[in-house]
Amino acid sequence: MEAKLAFAQDSPPLSILCAAKVAGVSLTIDPKLATGSAPTLHFGSGDFIHGVNTILRYIARVASASSFYGQDAIQAAYVDQWLDYAPVVLSGSEFEAACSFLDGYLSSRTFLVSYGLSVADIAVWSNLAGTGQRWESLRRSKKYQNLVRWFNSIASDTLDEVVSAYVGKRGIGKSPAPSLKEKLPDSKQNVSTPEVDLPGAKVGEVCVRFAPEPSGYLHIGHAKAGLLNKYFAERYKGRLIVRFDDTNPSKESNEFVENVLKDVETLGIKYDIVTYTSDYFPQLMEMAENLINQGKAYVDDTPKEQMRTERMDGVESKCRNNTVEDNLALWKEMINGTERGMQCCVRGKLDMQDPNKSLRDPVYYRCNTDPHHRVGSQYKVYPTYDFACPFVDALEGVTHALRSSEYHDRNAQYYRILQEMGLRRVEIYEFSRLNMVYTVLSKRKLLWFVQNKKVEDWTDPRFPTVQGIVRRGLKVEALVQFILEQGASKNLNLMEWDKLWTINKKIIDPVCGRHTAVLKEQRVLLTLTNGPEEPFVRILPRHKKYEGAGKKATTFTKKIWLEHADASVISIGEEVTLMDWGNTIIKEIKTENRVITELFGELHLEGSVKMTKLKLTWLPDIEDLVSLSLVEFDYLIKKKKLEEDEDFLDNLNPCTRQEFLAIGDANMRNLKQGEIIQLERKGYYRCDAPFIRPSKPIVLFAIPDGRQKSVTN
Repeated sequence: MEAKLAFAQDSPPLSILCAAKVAGVSLTIDPKLATGSAPTLHFGSGDFIHGVNTILRYIARVASASSFYGQDAIQAAYVDQWLDYAPVVLSGSEFEAACSFLDGYLSSRTFLVSYGLSVADIAVWSNLAGTGQRWESLRRSKKYQNLVRWFNSIASDTLDEVVSAYVGKRGIGKSPAPSLKEKLPDSKQNVSTPEVDLPGAKVGEVCVRFAPEPSGYLHIGHAKAGLLNKYFAERYKGRLIVRFDDTNPSKESNEFVENVLKDVETLGIKYDIVTYTSDYFPQLMEMAENLINQGKAYVDDTPKEQMRTERMDGVESKCRNNTVEDNLALWKEMINGTERGMQCCVRGKLDMQDPNKSLRDPVYYRCNTDPHHRVGSQYKVYPTYDFACPFVDALEGVTHALRSSEYHDRNAQYYRILQEMGLRRVEIYEFSRLNMVYTVLSKRKLLWFVQNKKVEDWTDPRFPTVQGIVRRGLKVEALVQFILEQGASKNLNLMEWDKLWTINKKIIDPVCGRHTAVLKEQRVLLTLTNGPEEPFVRILPRHKKYEGAGKKATTFTKKIWLEHADASVISIGEEVTLMDWGNTIIKEIKTENRVITELFGELHLEGSVKMTKLKLTWLPDIEDLVSLSLVEFDYLIKKKKLEEDEDFLDNLNPCTRQEFLAIGDANMRNLKQGEIIQLERKGYYRCDAPFIRPSKPIVLFAIPDGRQKSVTN
């Protein structure tokens, strides 16, 4: 069947391209997907499939060789295991340990699965080849002779052509995110830190849930929770439920639901089902009424502040010993949303003397007349998170509830409420909350920035939301790697953004195209007296070490633009290098009021670029140059860590966005929204608004690289 393979130009799916060649599957190549997108295979029928492993399994099934996906179901399962393993470990931090394991595994084997070539061999082979110099240096060292023997036996002219086309001599250098302390398949030895276990977990019987409240977009802290749930679901071959904890209609909306699902997809979190706590409102109300009937809950009309004081002091409410009949009557008032009912809440009758204050008769239900984004005004009462969460966990078959350690003191409450309800036990697994320097992660505080127009919206590049940091220029694989490197530790850490951006740089630098920009303000014209009388064009690579970045057209003219900062440090008679051209000797410097206004120089192309101190970026003086807006961002908070008693409003950074106007090379007219580039000698940028017309500048967002700097430096 005719098929078209679409993928992001900076992330060619080498394993798919190699597998298709070996299997004889004809593909039309379309490397035009947005950066960060997973590959998609489109069929002439209009159908399509998505994701590397899904496409590899399809290719294996339609291959002419019947054993390409294994000869039976068991072998196919082994193939699947290798497909999952190959991209995760071979290009990650455990690369050499993985090579050592493979060398031992292949000591008495010709192929990875059974006695014939399978797509598993191609997947592992292509991931090795895709690391470029990293693998080649090990290959030449003769350190892993069994692995090299196997690699050479798989290699062919056809596969080498694919690799050279998409990788080149040095490799694309991209490192997919490592697994979370994961064992290698079929391994008898642990080559890394022992993996983290879920208590009482059994393969095939685990069910976890990721339960965000739809009151904002997902931020980096939610990403950690979501990815850990994904990891455990995959490791134990279990189920993952995405459940919206939609129990507070005053804060929630369909906009948040839609964008949370968008963020889940962006993070690559594959789930089995999406549910809502609101799906269970009838059962939750029934449970609350049952507890009232059993004397395990009561309706309390104590004012909110008084109730808080009594709980802190261990003082029982005057309503604690109301009769069941009185409680049911007030419960009905609450359900109907009457004036009397609005004064009340339902509390669990637990233990007002317990040292753990979360067990001092927590609130189960409260009134709220705001319409719900899914069920409208059907209900006037809503369960609290503390009441609904254990109930729905038990009802949906969740075996392990992952919660951040900030909830530690409420774990006893969770178990006690399950016990009061007569439901089965759900194991809690704690992990540390992710805290970032100069950052607030409270959705209430983030909402303040949105409502007070301190940011554009929830996708603002200054925000720690998934959409915000991706818009800033973060690759999703960098975020995944950053989070999984921390593992499921329970230690509280304040993490540096620089570490995350450093990981990101290692991913984008080897593949992003290079362009040139000159700041508009006080730019200086350099006239080359022996320069070309007529402009001429050369076609140059956008990235000297990665062919996949494509080509660019560079125009060479007699008059060129230099940045003022560069012109101001040049001396008369000095020889400087014009990047991608050659050397020139500065003959004259014109100034006006001590400000350099023009330079004159003479090309000296036979001069050695190694001998010059200054290597300068430049732009031709032509009409085709584009206008640019270079935007830099700073932290919203000016203090590295806010203490519990500190108000974030007292620590707002007064200046968090700076814009610099510049001119750029004409090739930037072709930039797509979301594309990441490097501006030579300035840094990395993400295109937020592409070229539309000459009068409207292209908007480029500066991407941090782990080092503090500015385009004006």
